[in-house]
Formats: sequence, C-alpha cells, structure tokens
Amino acid sequence: SLLLQNGYPARRRSLVDDARFETLVVKQTKQCVLEEARQRSNDAAEERVCENVVVVQEAKTISPEQQVFPEPSQVNGYEEQETMVEPETFHSIPDTEQHLTNGHHESEEELCLHLREEIVGKLFRKNHPQYTRPGSNSDITVISSLIYCESDVLSHVGNDAVHPRQCKFLCDENVPSPDSDLTEEEMILSNAASESKESEEAIQKAALVLHMREGLNSLARILKSIENYGGGLTHLETRPSKRPGIQLDVLVKVDMSRRSLLLLIRSLRQSSSLGGVTLLSDNSVSVKDPWFPRHASELDSCNHLMTKYEPELDMNHPGFADKAYRERRKTIANIAFSYKHGDLIPHIDYKESEISTWTAVFNTVVDLCPKHACIEYQRVFALLRKEGIFSADRIPQLEEMSNFMKKHTGFSLRPAAGLLTARDFLASLAFRVFQSTQYVRHTSSPYHTPEPDCIHELLGHMPLLADPSFAQFSQEIGLASLGASDEEIEKLSTVYWFTVEFGLCKEHGEVKAYGAGLLSSYGELLHAISDKPEHRAFEPAKTAIQPYQDQEYQPIYYVAESFEDAKEKFRKWVSTGMTRTYEVRYNPHTQRIEVLDSVDRLDNVITQINTEMLHLTNALDKLKATLC
Repeated sequence: SLLLQNGYPARRRSLVDDARFETLVVKQTKQCVLEEARQRSNDAAEERVCENVVVVQEAKTISPEQQVFPEPSQVNGYEEQETMVEPETFHSIPDTEQHLTNGHHESEEELCLHLREEIVGKLFRKNHPQYTRPGSNSDITVISSLIYCESDVLSHVGNDAVHPRQCKFLCDENVPSPDSDLTEEEMILSNAASESKESEEAIQKAALVLHMREGLNSLARILKSIENYGGGLTHLETRPSKRPGIQLDVLVKVDMSRRSLLLLIRSLRQSSSLGGVTLLSDNSVSVKDPWFPRHASELDSCNHLMTKYEPELDMNHPGFADKAYRERRKTIANIAFSYKHGDLIPHIDYKESEISTWTAVFNTVVDLCPKHACIEYQRVFALLRKEGIFSADRIPQLEEMSNFMKKHTGFSLRPAAGLLTARDFLASLAFRVFQSTQYVRHTSSPYHTPEPDCIHELLGHMPLLADPSFAQFSQEIGLASLGASDEEIEKLSTVYWFTVEFGLCKEHGEVKAYGAGLLSSYGELLHAISDKPEHRAFEPAKTAIQPYQDQEYQPIYYVAESFEDAKEKFRKWVSTGMTRTYEVRYNPHTQRIEVLDSVDRLDNVITQINTEMLHLTNALDKLKATLC
C-alpha cells in the first residue's frame, strides 16, 4: 500500500513532498511509459498508412431537410456561448454520402471534419429530440450535453479529425446517449456544471477510484491526463484489488473545474488499461458518521506506509547502497504485512550485527536515563530490566513486550512494515494498540535513523506506554483523530511530535525528557536539555501549528507541567478546537469504538457509568467503615 499526499504529516517525519526528491523507481517508470507510448504511436502510424478511406453508409431515416445539428462553431466553441440556446441557432448539414456523390471531392481532412460535426450532431439530437424540427419553442440547457458530445468524439478520434474507419460505430443510432452510463454522482455534477458559466468553471474537490488492469505501469499516463485537464492532485492511494482482472484499485483526489472533471472521467473510461472509473461523492459520506476503524480487527487495513525514507528509495538512507540490508528489511516488512488481528507476533531471529547496534544504544540510554529521563520512564525501565525483557545482549521480541504492556496499561503491539501515515498510526492508539517496526537501523549509523526502527520503539516508546497516565494521554490523541479532517490530523500529529516524540516535562524544578525521540537519541537529548533551544510551556492550540524539524535538532521544545496537566489541556483543546460534531469512546470489553451521536447511545454509556459509580460508592462506604 502506498499513500502520498501533500501536507499530510506522519508521526516521525513531515510528509510535505520535496520537489527535489525523485526516486530511481519513478525514473524507471517514466522510461517504461515513454517506450510504451512510442511503440503505440508507431503501430498506429503504420495502421493508418495501410488503410483506405471507407465511405460511411448511413440509413436515411431522416431526410436532410429534417436533420438538425449544432453548427461547428457551437460545438468547438461552446465555452463562448450563452447557456440557453434557441432552436433557430441550428441548421441542417448535408448527408456525408451526398457530399461525395454530388461532386464534392473533399480531402480526407475535410471529410473527417464533416464526419466529426455529424457525429456530435447525432449525439446531441439523440438526447434532445425536441431539436429534430426547426421552429420548436422549447428551451433547454445544453452545455453539459455539448461537453459530453464533444468528449465522446475526442475520446475516440482525437482533437483534430475523425478517421472515417471509426465513424460507423459513432454514427450508429443505437449508440447509447452520453448520459446513459452516468452514475448518480456524475449526473449531480453535470447538472451543477450546467447551471451557469461560473458553475461550470467552479473548482470541484473530487475523489475517483480507478480500477487498473496493468498495475502501476499505467499510473504515470493517468497522472498526466489529470495534469492535461488542469487538475491538481492532492491525494493518491493504491491497494491490491480483489476484483478479477484488476491489479490495483487507486484512490485519486483532485481539485479541478467541474467541466474538466467530467471530460476527464469520460476520457479515462476509454482507456484500455482501466477496468472502470468511479466518482465518489462527498454527499455519499456522512459528515456525522465518516469511516474509521470501529473494531481492533479493522486495524489490519491501517498499514499505509510512507516511502520517502525507505532504503529502496531514499538515496540519503544509510542502507541505500547495501543490498543485503535492503533484502533484510524487505523480509521483515513482508512478515508485518502478513500479520492479522489475533495472530501471535512473529519471532525475529536477529543477527549479531543487529544485536551489537542494540547494545551500543542500550548502554548509552542506561548511562543517561537516571539524570535526564522522567521518573515514570525510569520506573518502568527498571521493571523491564528486572523481568529480563531489557538486557544489553539481546533484542526483546515484540510479543513479550506486548504481554508486559497488557498487564500494566492494556496497550498491545502489532508489527508495522515501516513508517505509517499519521491517520493510520493515530487511529491505532485509539484502540490502545501501538504499531511497531521490527527491523534494526543500519549498522553504519547506530545512533541515528531517518525512520523509526525497533530500537527507537522499544527503548523510546514502550516504557512509557506501560505507565497508566502516559498511556491514557496517548489514547486521547488517538481518539481525537477518529473522524478528523486532514487539516486536524496534521495538527494532532504535530502535537504528537512535540509531546510523545520530543516532549519535556518539569520534575522537582528540573526539566526532564519523556519524548521517545529524545530518550533513544542521546545527541538530541543533550541538546534539548541545554540552553541552546527555546523552551515553551505546552499549550496545544499553539503547539499544533508550530513548524518542526525532521532533519536536524529542534529549535523549540514544549515543556509540560506534568502528564496530568498535559492531558487536561489537550482535552480542552479537542473539545473546542476540533470540528467533529460527536464524541467517541473505546469499549475495551468489545474492542470497539462507540460513536456517541444519539440519545440511545448516550443512555447506554450513562447506564455503564452509573454501575461504575455504584461500585465506587460501595467501596467508599466500606473504606469509611474500616477507618471508623
């Protein structure tokens, strides 16, 4: 799975696309597309040389005096016409065969032009029978039909000419009308575009699902088509398709004019590399009840990766030139992709070189932890060493670490193949699930990694996820992300960056570290607690919009008074600063997210709370009796 979107942040790295970043894979794909285009162009040229002009025989069901077609200027220049067109603006065009038999010896280009005009006229007349007789008093809004008539011609024969060989099918009266295969969403879009000139050119945010027969080989051509129609790509996501004959389902989000969007859809449907195109309507998704994982098992679908820092693609990655390391990463990633909810986390046999890297970082953390880590981290770290999970000579397995966390806070682990998108990662936290990598950073860079690895996860995140207060704070961020907009996800991930990853807190008048990025990177830890960076009080509203660095040390760090203080401020910010019109809660008994958007659902929660209050009241009464 792949997800690329401008301005879509991740938990470790900014996802703002770097225009200078172009991978070898992209270059190879471009080369393949160019070669394929050249071959198709050569084949088409040879076919045209060998073919003769075929005279189209057309049934005379309507006499030339009765035929009514749009003038060429109206078809080719519909952008300049008024929306309402009177019947008198149309006139009859002589039959194609009569042109040839009565001595009008036209060139092939002139014949193609007449045929093109005739095809557009027939498509228009097919949908608007009131125009078959001059003098009709009916008015009709024609702009959307003209768009579709024009696109039907262009999608078959190009912008310049209609080849006669292609006209028999197009001139057939049995050809369905342009609107006959439109979905409800496309009809709504077409009607909206036909309201006025301004409506036609209004920018539409749209989502298309493309069913690709050839996989990623044809993706470059599709993106070029979007660019040619003046569209802006804002989101691209692919998943393996379950439909027979289709390799990938691609979700594409674009910003473009309504007219161009309609033309794009018609053009894409003519492509042999696509098995279908679906326009997703914003109206079909309930704002009150959008999709997000409702059960822990649905996290199997929340595994979209960011590839910007992958060793296969990032030439600055320490393992980019190490083929053995890339193969090792690929093997471990495949294990994560195969994992399903309820499975035991697969055991990884770590190599000696990987254990040596772990040992170097582990010993550094042991040296710095007593002086610079918060008391909550130190307490759990000592407990992990006591139970034999943490030691310098072995890398803990995720399964044993997950069992440890379940006993203390209910958090569990599931393997991740790499750097996840912010939305998928934060959604997991709502279920008290942490998606952790299992691979180890490259041996040439033991104290730094461009993306999270298991050393960062185990030494940085796991100890505090076993602390009740910190675990609750992490889950609060995850719950706030469910149903959030992309802009709100960006803000939430920024808060996560400055707290869970690089957060500082006060402890007995001293500044201590609790962020995983600090606790697993001694260089930035020493920088963060020094006088070089700026320390600011944690205020979620301000923290959420603060730009951050993902390539060098942070110039600004946010200091919380305590975990409880951070949680309280975060809850207030979410209640007032988020656009979500409902509340959600996690039910640990069913492992489900409950959406509190109705009186009945609130009543169920109140019943559960009353039961808990009854137990608390009984416990308090018994405690008072004991003290008396």
